[in-house]
Amino acid sequence: MENNKDFLGTEPIGKLLWKLSVPTVVAQLINMLYNIVDRIYIGHMPGDGSLALTGVGVCMPIIMLVSAFAALVSSGGAPRVSIFMGKKNPDFAEKIMAHCFTLLLVLSALLTAVLLLWNRELLLAFGATEDTIEYAVSYMNIYAVGTIFVQLTLGMNAFITAQGFTKISMLSVVIGAVCNILLDPIFIFVLHMGVRGAALATIISQAISCVWVLRFLFSRKSTLTLRTGNMGLTPRILLPCIALGTAAFIMQGSESVISVCFNVSLRHYGGNIAVGAMTILTSVMMFAMLPLQGLAQGAQPITSYNYGAGNADRVKKSFWLLLITGFIYSLTLWAIIMIAPRSFAHIFTPDPVLLDFTAPALRLYSGAIFIFGIQMGCQMTFTSLGYAKQAIAAAVVRKFILLLPLIYFLPHVVSNPTMGVYLAEPVADFLAVLFTVSIFSVTFRKSMAQLRQRSESAVKE
Repeated sequence: MENNKDFLGTEPIGKLLWKLSVPTVVAQLINMLYNIVDRIYIGHMPGDGSLALTGVGVCMPIIMLVSAFAALVSSGGAPRVSIFMGKKNPDFAEKIMAHCFTLLLVLSALLTAVLLLWNRELLLAFGATEDTIEYAVSYMNIYAVGTIFVQLTLGMNAFITAQGFTKISMLSVVIGAVCNILLDPIFIFVLHMGVRGAALATIISQAISCVWVLRFLFSRKSTLTLRTGNMGLTPRILLPCIALGTAAFIMQGSESVISVCFNVSLRHYGGNIAVGAMTILTSVMMFAMLPLQGLAQGAQPITSYNYGAGNADRVKKSFWLLLITGFIYSLTLWAIIMIAPRSFAHIFTPDPVLLDFTAPALRLYSGAIFIFGIQMGCQMTFTSLGYAKQAIAAAVVRKFILLLPLIYFLPHVVSNPTMGVYLAEPVADFLAVLFTVSIFSVTFRKSMAQLRQRSESAVKE
């Protein structure tokens, strides 16, 4: 597949989506281990495991915000790279990739400085309490040092996927995840480092993944090579990438803001146990979101490349296959969670009190995940086609116009205020899908008609 430079425009869509999506889905599932393995080990620490788990849970909004800056660059740059590959302009595609690398270096330096200087203040603002703040600070002080590895690994790995080298991008994640799984118990239990050991294991693992990613992109094995001569911060190259990546930034960055709102509201209505349950709920939701993101990432090079090449039929086939597959997955996971919510919660804690509280909350919080596949398919296709405004609108409506107000409104209109906070998620998700589908159906139909007209005009000329 990788020896044929035009395979994205010639191979059957179903076969191609399978080849590209399986590695990206596997990569996302393994990437999930970065986020949950620490929590599993920490939650099972003797004595203060529950408090430590809650403390690390408070760090997650900041970690998501760091990841969001990587998504800002990669989710805007990678589709544009695929589009220009489809237009047979690899030189400009390489310039885009190199400029995104430079921007990631700058962002890494700024984020590291902010996290080292103000992490305690941020953690307190994000919901840490007197009981949990020291655990949170211990974790974040070490994690902050590895910010550059997180940014470059997450940011540049997307450009490997954009070229169709999904097996290589999968290995980038696998290598780091395996290292993290092996190092976690050593640092946490054997060396008795606790939450600091979990953070150290994570950044060492990300550093190893970073070396793997950059080694490939600087080599001749990559279709597009990362060249120092192309690096820079030219606005005309970077601004379109930033505009397109803003939707992904809002989706991931808003998780940080939303987590703060959830934690503050839950601490007010339900105390530490409600905040601890939220840590488990967000971990379980990764089972829904990350594989869907992997599926969408596998479809992105196909959609973007063929859009750049002017092949409307292949773009439509790619979208419909993505939509149907994503819906089937999210519906299946929803059914499993509804049947056995306690089994999912038990992965993260043996505490019977926390389990009894979390199981019904998980069933409520996950009430609308069966339609996540539709939301993800439409939103990723917006990004793959370069429709920045529509992608941003879908992200803003779901997070800020719907979810944020509902977190504060629903506790006042239901009998159990704590469960009212959790209810905000499924209500917002359901309404967001209705909005996204309505604007997508109009935009996609017009886009495909315009693409066909351009192709027909090109043939006549």
